[in-house]
Amino acid sequence: MIKLFLRDQFPLILINVLQLVIILIVLWVSGFQERSLIFYTLFLGTFFLTVYLVYRYVTLQAFYRRLANPIGHLDEVFETLDGAPLSTALGRLLKAQHRLYIEEIERAEIKRNEHVTFINQWVHQMKTPLSVIELIIQDYDDDQLLSIREETDKLEKGLEMVLYAARLEVFEQDFHVKPVPLKKVVEQVIHENKRLFIKNKVYPEVHISDLTVESDEKWLVFVVNQIITNAVKYSAGIGDKVYIFEEQHSNGTRLIIKDNGIGIPNFDLKRVFDPFFTGENGRTFKESTGMGLSLVRDVCDKLGHDVVIDSIEGEGTSVILTFSNNLT
Repeated sequence: MIKLFLRDQFPLILINVLQLVIILIVLWVSGFQERSLIFYTLFLGTFFLTVYLVYRYVTLQAFYRRLANPIGHLDEVFETLDGAPLSTALGRLLKAQHRLYIEEIERAEIKRNEHVTFINQWVHQMKTPLSVIELIIQDYDDDQLLSIREETDKLEKGLEMVLYAARLEVFEQDFHVKPVPLKKVVEQVIHENKRLFIKNKVYPEVHISDLTVESDEKWLVFVVNQIITNAVKYSAGIGDKVYIFEEQHSNGTRLIIKDNGIGIPNFDLKRVFDPFFTGENGRTFKESTGMGLSLVRDVCDKLGHDVVIDSIEGEGTSVILTFSNNLT
């Protein structure tokens, strides 16, 4: 704080020193060589400058403290500074900036809520025609209609991803942690993806006991669904099973979803959770959006679950979900 004050007052100090030096030189050159009077003049100039600097430092101490120390919280904006004009002006400026900042946040919050509301309404509107199409074709076994059913499944999964991505922005208002039966969640996801399993000739092998974990059931279903969907998609034509089992670990209960598919190249493994990253496999499977695993990580972070991917190219991938607070 003192250093900041001295840097601010340096031009004034420099001018006063130069002024004293010039006065002394003029007196000396003019023949006035009374040393005691010269030293007395020098003392007076230095004394008055020092008194002024001390006065300025004392009166502007709060001002320089505010400038030297960063604001730790917004409430500091409303702390009263000393009554000096410069300090008062700074206080008014900070309060005005704080008011504008709050107004900007409120406007952004309104826009975000409007965006989430629009996405929710749009997704539900799109689901209605999809449901109608599924009802129309569900009693037919024609190959073309089966292809339409597969495409509607893809559309439905895409809409679900959009919906959950929008809800993630207001996650704190849309989750409720409670004991969730892990086996029930896995069986629900398998049932929802039964056509995907059959189409790709990949079948689940489940080994999960009747235990519960602390989580939000709706969001956990979304996470497990994304992982199992990827496991099936990248196992098509290569592996015939997806293994879903549990392990008890010192950190808690682990849910492991393992496939024998194409695996992930080592140079892509560190980036699989990055938004929109599709990697080498994404160039082969054109339907990849690069958002599934990114959303999985974000949801797990918010729920307090740990998610890790272990993969060997050409041998398969294991996704490990760890629930730190499990109930037996």
